[in-house]
Amino acid sequence: MSDTIFAPATAAGRAAVAVVRISGPKSVTVIEALAGRAPAPRVASLRTLRHGGKAIDEALVLRFAGPASFTGEDSAEFHVHGGRAVVEALMAALADLGLRLAEPGEFTRRAFENGKLDLAQAEGVADLVDAETEAQRRQALGQVGGALSRRYDHWRELLVQSLAMLEAAVDFPDEELPEAVAERARPGLRKLKAELDAALADAERGRRVRDGYRIALVGAPNAGKSTLLNALVERDAAIVTDIPGTTRDIIEVPMALAGYRVLIADTAGLRETSDLVEAEGVRRARAWADEADLRLWVVDGFHVKHPATRDATIRPGDWLVLSKTDIANAQALDEAEAWGLSEDLHVKRVSAASAQSVGALRLALGEHVASALAGAEFPAATRLRHAERLGEARAYLERALSEIGLEVELAAEDVRLAGRALEKITGRVDPEDVLGRVFSTFCIGK
Repeated sequence: MSDTIFAPATAAGRAAVAVVRISGPKSVTVIEALAGRAPAPRVASLRTLRHGGKAIDEALVLRFAGPASFTGEDSAEFHVHGGRAVVEALMAALADLGLRLAEPGEFTRRAFENGKLDLAQAEGVADLVDAETEAQRRQALGQVGGALSRRYDHWRELLVQSLAMLEAAVDFPDEELPEAVAERARPGLRKLKAELDAALADAERGRRVRDGYRIALVGAPNAGKSTLLNALVERDAAIVTDIPGTTRDIIEVPMALAGYRVLIADTAGLRETSDLVEAEGVRRARAWADEADLRLWVVDGFHVKHPATRDATIRPGDWLVLSKTDIANAQALDEAEAWGLSEDLHVKRVSAASAQSVGALRLALGEHVASALAGAEFPAATRLRHAERLGEARAYLERALSEIGLEVELAAEDVRLAGRALEKITGRVDPEDVLGRVFSTFCIGK
């Protein structure tokens, strides 16, 4: 029998109410020790908590009888006043009664081990706790609700159907089976492989919703990148001076656009330099920009000469942002815009001094991010771990398809391995080290 654990389920600090959770076989005994008779399951009861002859607080006490609880065990919650002294006194009493402080994610891990959640749903719980934007909330809530798991269950069923045909050909070669029974597995495997191909192509979308869409501000020194960053995020995140090369490292600022998390980065000005520190900043700027989902090439609209905007790393689909348009020469801006359009760049004009101009750019960026990350279907992968297992399953399927008709036994084994790769995502056969890594990212009390 497992021990009984406890942890605060609300953040530390002054608050109106704090919640302390317990889970394990001693839950009812602990309630009785602190509050007298335990309330009926799922009924909130106002009680005075006492320990060692002293009152701790007036609290709402809730009891959940296993297996009809989050963890699948007997569990309880104490809703006390949110002062630090109250919470510390309650936790000291729980420890004195023989309970153990929970490890990060231990409540959700117990729910997984007791069959209340699969691993993908458990990861969704962690993502829901960490959600900062509406898109993150929707994706995490869908994952908690089993949207991800249902897709994998569907794929697993397709694998089982195909495997049945292959194993029939292997185990009963002398029986009166339909002609070329092994070949009948091929259409289903091809269909599944095509679905995995589509899922892998879409995998980056789910990860970007969760981790953030990356936008890089790049360009020459003094082009207005830092000023534009500060205007977009509406605070002084980057230092702005008239001295070229002020920004020497990557300044990453999270923000929300159209309900999606975005990570926008101000980078060092791109130029040849003998300054070792600035040269390292330029190298990092190019590396960050190479990995970005969208790059905004910021060009000083006041001093622009459009050939100077040419850079070997500019690619079609990048944005050309002509800055300082409030003081720029109209003819120079027109020439630069014409050049940008000829290079298949999206051209935007902006003045960081104008709230309306910056707002229009922010709106355009939000529309771009929403278009890139919105999808008709729930993403099949929201973490790198998911994408890796999908790729593993796809490789096994590709090999199985090449083996049907030649070595049916090998094809059957590869189909089994593909199924195991998918099962690792939901945790049915996940090794202990993977479980430990997943749940170690949780906060205490969840």
